[in-house]
Amino acid sequence: MTLSNRLLIAWFLIAGLATVLFLSSILNQVPSSVRQASEEVLVDSANLLAEVAELHWQQGFAAGSPFSQAVERYRARQLDAQIWSRHKTRSELVIYLTDETGTVLYHSDPTETGADYSRWRDVSLTLQGEYGARTTRIDPEDESSSFMYIAAPVYQGEQLAGVLTLGKPNASLHPFITLAHGYFWQRGGIILLGALLLGAGMSYWLTRSVRRLVDYVERARNGERVSPPKLADRELARLARATEAMRREIDGKAYVEQYVHTLTHEMKSPLSAIRGAAELLQEANVPEPMRSRFLANIDSESERLQRLVDRLLSLAGVEKLQHLEQAETLNLANLVAGELEAKRPLAQKKHLELNFVQRGNTQVRGDAFLLEQAISNLLDNAIEFSLAGGQVMVSLEAEQEPLRLRIGNDGPAVPDYALNRVFERFYSLPRPDGQRKSTGLGLSFVSEVAKLHHGQVQLNNREGGGVEAILSLARDSLLPAEEGSTAGSR
Repeated sequence: MTLSNRLLIAWFLIAGLATVLFLSSILNQVPSSVRQASEEVLVDSANLLAEVAELHWQQGFAAGSPFSQAVERYRARQLDAQIWSRHKTRSELVIYLTDETGTVLYHSDPTETGADYSRWRDVSLTLQGEYGARTTRIDPEDESSSFMYIAAPVYQGEQLAGVLTLGKPNASLHPFITLAHGYFWQRGGIILLGALLLGAGMSYWLTRSVRRLVDYVERARNGERVSPPKLADRELARLARATEAMRREIDGKAYVEQYVHTLTHEMKSPLSAIRGAAELLQEANVPEPMRSRFLANIDSESERLQRLVDRLLSLAGVEKLQHLEQAETLNLANLVAGELEAKRPLAQKKHLELNFVQRGNTQVRGDAFLLEQAISNLLDNAIEFSLAGGQVMVSLEAEQEPLRLRIGNDGPAVPDYALNRVFERFYSLPRPDGQRKSTGLGLSFVSEVAKLHHGQVQLNNREGGGVEAILSLARDSLLPAEEGSTAGSR
């Protein structure tokens, strides 16, 4: 399970548990809150009716009395009140009146008239001068059958004469409680959905930097040229910088070690030739023709060493670049034409014909110096491996993306096993003229330049004979370092 999924699940569980616990505590308070509000209304109503009963105390409360008739008319009323989700059509109040001993003088249920209510809490507490209230179930096993009773004292002058009690079934409050429950659960569901979306956003935001850092490390591990990402999280940014510094240090050590081994191997042959020629020249009576040949060997091997060192320095310089730091708009056709003109004397020595064809808009953004070096190396290889009297074909195809520069000759084909290795730094191929083998430093340099320009280079055997190098380049090669872009893998 990914880190983002773990964070999302953990957040959702915490938010869900907190929401459920909060809603449960609120919903547990809803019934008592609704009943408290109803009780407050009943207190006002009971005290108001107590004042009315005081006015009728001397007339009595027997059937047919004004008070009794008024209550009966009230209970017979047809109500039509839409109270939120409940449609109220009839009265549900229970009304009874007792004297100072607790004997029922009037009851909305006539069968209760004359009963002794002195032990009910509402009556007994009110007769004692306290607040009288009670809740009683008609069916002890049925909670929905409970009634809430609120009492108020009835006075005659300053003397407590009796108690008036109003009763209301708690079942009449259930629709409002159910409505409140549904409302809260609905809002709770919306809150949970919002928490889920918020958690997803937070999870993505928190793990985005981690994902970018992991992606950078994986690509760096695979040898890709990638810049460390710029992260908003300070700790992760420090980790990215530390990782980049460590990678460069490790790559530098491995790079130096590899170069020392390969350079030592490549320099052994020319140094041995120079040393052998020098030792022979130190002998006495060396014939002049032999002396001249030994001196020529020293000169050629020294030139070979110089060329080897120069190409190593060029390759090392381009390999350490992570991306093009500066790019300019160039006409690639002009660069190719300039390099062809520079190579013309070298081609004339082998009686080679140089042909150049261009098609389309050849403008690109890139590094002019690096591209010139790459084109020069490709032309050098094409000329060196061409047969005398042959030709070198150069075509620049710019009708589509990416641009393709094709440089081919009619020399011998490259063995299939070597096609994928010619871009290695020190891989050697024999020249067709029998001269010393050529290292792969030139093609390695071209490969690195191609990667920096969002492109690639490949070598193919032509169907009609000869070899063709294809250099593909993107039109815009400026890489944004802050995005951690890569210019290809080593």
